[in-house]
Amino acid sequence: MGIAERKLEEKQEMRKRILDAARKIFLEKGYEKASIRNIANEISYSPGMIYFHFKDKSEVFYELHKEGFRLLMTRLKVLDSVADPFERLKAVGRVFIQFAQDNKDYYNLMFIEEPASKTGEAGGFQIAKEAISHLIELIGECQRQGRFQHADIEDFSFMFLSSVHGICALFCKDRTTNFQNKTNEELMEHGYACFVSLLEKG
Repeated sequence: MGIAERKLEEKQEMRKRILDAARKIFLEKGYEKASIRNIANEISYSPGMIYFHFKDKSEVFYELHKEGFRLLMTRLKVLDSVADPFERLKAVGRVFIQFAQDNKDYYNLMFIEEPASKTGEAGGFQIAKEAISHLIELIGECQRQGRFQHADIEDFSFMFLSSVHGICALFCKDRTTNFQNKTNEELMEHGYACFVSLLEKG
């Protein structure tokens, strides 16, 4: 490995350590109370080292946001090979739920924790917009196959996303304790199955 390659690898490893620390701090303190100094202290770096890689706290947050959506979109893109759009739509919901189960930290940062300041939103949320566009296009395919004919496509997309997100958010925030007869995972699975049965009747 040459010097340039080694320096690049070291830079990437440093950014990874910073982002791992930032994810923990944002989730513990919330965006507004977290600081560059908190993140630096978590990994025994100076704040100046953080600023060498990121211009401010919002850039760190939105990089984590984009990372999460890249992971989610990678999983969703695998479903493009499913020919039947309705089967693909049902699988999208299952992938979404599985992603929340496997990546609770990312899910909280992507969909629940949000900075009051919108600095950097245009770049940070572009990949989120792509995910929503992907869902809207899929529901359009379902309509062309005769499903959900009387539904407005954006209204239906919002309903679908809100329903799946509700299941995931209750899981990620540990708000399922009042349902005592099933595990969290069983509640998510069975709750989504009930939702799918309603879609199949529609």
